[in-house]
Amino acid sequence: MFLQMQRIQLLEGDVWGHRKDINEYYAIPSSVIEKIKELKIEGKSAEEIEKKVSRESKLNPEMVAYLLTKETLA
Repeated sequence: MFLQMQRIQLLEGDVWGHRKDINEYYAIPSSVIEKIKELKIEGKSAEEIEKKVSRESKLNPEMVAYLLTKETLA
């Protein structure tokens, strides 16, 4: 419940462990954001957007679903 109050979502994925030579952050390319916006305008369902964008951009579907929930894409 605390995580929900802080608007924190837990996503399943790889755990990097103790390595410090790996970037902590990943910038989502603007082309991916634009593609999501286009598909939303076309009226595609969230599931269709997740499938198409994850296949084209190599992002996992959970990350695309998370991006769909952000206000910047609303």
